[in-house]
This record gives sequence, C-alpha cells and structure tokens, in this order.
Amino acid sequence: MNQPLAYIHPSAKIASNVVVEPFVTIHKNVEIGEGTWIGSHVCIMEGARIGKNCKIYPGAVISGPPQDLKFEGEDTTAEIGDNTTIREFVTISRGTKDKYKTKVGSDCLIMAYVHIAHDCVVGDHCILANSVQVAGHVEIDDYAIIGGVTAIHQFVKIGPHVMIAGGSLIRKDVPPFIKAGRDPLAYMGINSIGLRRRGFSNEKISEVQEIYRIIYLQGNNNTKALEKIELELPPSKERDMITRFLASSERGIIRGASSSSSGE
Repeated sequence: MNQPLAYIHPSAKIASNVVVEPFVTIHKNVEIGEGTWIGSHVCIMEGARIGKNCKIYPGAVISGPPQDLKFEGEDTTAEIGDNTTIREFVTISRGTKDKYKTKVGSDCLIMAYVHIAHDCVVGDHCILANSVQVAGHVEIDDYAIIGGVTAIHQFVKIGPHVMIAGGSLIRKDVPPFIKAGRDPLAYMGINSIGLRRRGFSNEKISEVQEIYRIIYLQGNNNTKALEKIELELPPSKERDMITRFLASSERGIIRGASSSSSGE
C-alpha cells in the first residue's frame, strides 16, 4: 500500500493489503476495504466508503461533490460494495441532504465514462455499460443491465432483472423483469434469458409473462391492471414485487410497444 508517488491523507482508513498505484489522490474521511486495487490517477474524495476486492481503474473520481446547487457542504458519502469494478473515468458523486449518500452495490460492473449522480442507489450485480449517464435520485435495483450511452432522468426507478437497450432515454419507471427498447422507450417483453441464467423456473417466467400480458397487452390502465392481477393471480414474491412497483411509481411506467413509436 505504501506508494511514494501517491497522495494519501493521513486520516484515510485503508486496509493494509490495498494496492495504490502511482499518482492516486486519496482525501480525508475515506475508507477502503481489503484487497481493493486503485489504479493510477484515480481521485478518491472525502466521504468515500469502498468495500473489499474492488477494482477502480485510472481516471475515476469517487465521492466528488454533488453537481447540485442545493448542496451546502453537508457531511455525506459515496458507498461502493464488495467485488465491484469501476472502469476508466467513471464519476460517482456523493449524496446531498436528500439521502445523505450515493450507493453502488456489490458485484457490479460500472464501465468507462459512466456518471452516477448524487443520492442514487444502484443495487447488487448491476451492469452499467459505457457512458451511461445517471441523474440524481435514481434507483436501479439488483441485476439490472443498462446498455451504453443511455441517459436516465432524475428520480426514475428501474426494477430488478431489467435489460435496457443501448442509447435509450429513460424518462419513466421501468418495471421488474422486462426488456425495454425503442424510442420512446417501451416494453419489449420479458427478460427471459436473464431470468433463466439466474435460476428462475419456466413456471415462474410464465407467471411473470402473464402479469405483463395484463399490464401491457390487454388494454388496461395501471389501476385496472393492478385490480385484475390481484383478483386473478395468486400471491407470489414476483407478483407482489411487480404490483408494489406499479402502485408506488410516481413518474409512471414506460409504455407498451404497441402504443409507442418505433422511431423508424
């Protein structure tokens, strides 16, 4: 860990086997867990909390001050879980008084040039491809995969096990377990391949498909769809996850493909 060409603030708490390459800057009030590697020219600023066995590649800036005019210097953090890889020139801002933290989970891959703004929450096992831009207060649940050069509007919520096409503009909430694409962004079916890879049975996948038939293919508005789902389908973890997501959506969910322009 002793690297004479790096600047490490004496109060930073860094595990003994962390590797810090030349020209790294680590500010005060920083914690870095065992086995993590910090590449050259990384800047880790005040409030960073980085887990074990992470890899942070050259040029990344972790826990920079929020790009928010309401930020008044409050004591906030940017937290990264274990086994997460952060590639070149990623920027992750720390939180504001809204949540007091920005959080990226464990076992994530954050590819080059991604920006994750203040007060965002990214779950475990997520992949954000190159140049994804995440505005403030966004929530991305576990196992979501976001295609490259996608822009996500502030306060959007993205459910677990979602796959979103590259180049998308995400202005509405994206419910769990689906694929989304086209312009404007639309429901494109169930993420069945991803679900099978993660151990979902054919019966569970069929159950999820039936739920989304009611939501997107039967001409129901969200209120009517929720009523039908709860009346016609037995309770399950997946059913209840979807219905809670719809019921709590403040921005509204993305449309079905049939009611959306293909942009072609």
